Amino acid sequence: MRLPRSGASANLPNKMTDARVEQLLNDIRLVNPERYELVVAARRVIQKEVKQAMERVMYGGFMFAAPLDFCGVFAYAEHISIEFGRGCDLQDAWQVLEGKGKLRRHIKIHSPDEIKSKHLADYVRQAFANVNT
Repeated sequence: MRLPRSGASANLPNKMTDARVEQLLNDIRLVNPERYELVVAARRVIQKEVKQAMERVMYGGFMFAAPLDFCGVFAYAEHISIEFGRGCDLQDAWQVLEGKGKLRRHIKIHSPDEIKSKHLADYVRQAFANVNT
């Protein structure tokens, strides 16, 4: 019988997850170096804004949780997308959220400048607070 992890060791990164993250990053870098740079920049913002965020590969992208999932980063041919599972709850002061579904919203990023001009850090902070309070 396997016991659930608890205490400080429960928050340590899983080596298998780390390997999958590194493999996906490498795959993106090889296929599309421009998208790779955007993915790295978006991940950096998320990690800066939510220092306790854990990352794993899911749905072909990077999911972030602390401890609940609050966003994901996905690479496409012409852009990256930052997905918010409860994006409907975010205040969209800069009118950059896309999506008309019941819950999900996303921000498309086409260039490094858009990470700042579309206020990604603010949306990440909101998403984290909304699902973890």
